[in-house]
Amino acid sequence: MGTQTTPPGFRQISRHDKLFKERVHDAYRARQKLPEPSVCPQCGAVFQEGRWQWLQAPAGAHQQICAACQRIQDDYPAGFITLDGEFYNAHRSEIMHLVNNIEKREKTEHPFNRIMKIEEKDGATLVTTTDIHLARGIGEAIHDAYQGDLEFHYNPDEYLLRVTWTR
Repeated sequence: MGTQTTPPGFRQISRHDKLFKERVHDAYRARQKLPEPSVCPQCGAVFQEGRWQWLQAPAGAHQQICAACQRIQDDYPAGFITLDGEFYNAHRSEIMHLVNNIEKREKTEHPFNRIMKIEEKDGATLVTTTDIHLARGIGEAIHDAYQGDLEFHYNPDEYLLRVTWTR
């Protein structure tokens, strides 16, 4: 078989009027750039150099609640982690210590990665987070440390991740 050649005078036309479906729908994602610097009045995170960071708030900074604080205020988690099983119940404090350490490490670099609540329910523990990446990281860290069964259920339409770990 030969190679295809472009006929002389042929020019590919790219259309700019196509509508593309948004790949990730996060109602808490900023739709426009915030004025810099901005500070969240609830947690003290500062929006500077195009991202939220843990910095000292500059004098006269614009006040803007961050997405993580807004999720917490609205009680609308992005991540749900369910921890269950006999092994979990026997090692609950050790595993929860790991969960809190992961959140602490992630939160120092990414202010939106926070645990919202930790609830005990029917012998299992439900941890809710403000970001799907933290939920995934917690699930993977527990699985790496203790094995067991790990499942992820992602809903892109709602920017929601459910993680279930059992052992």
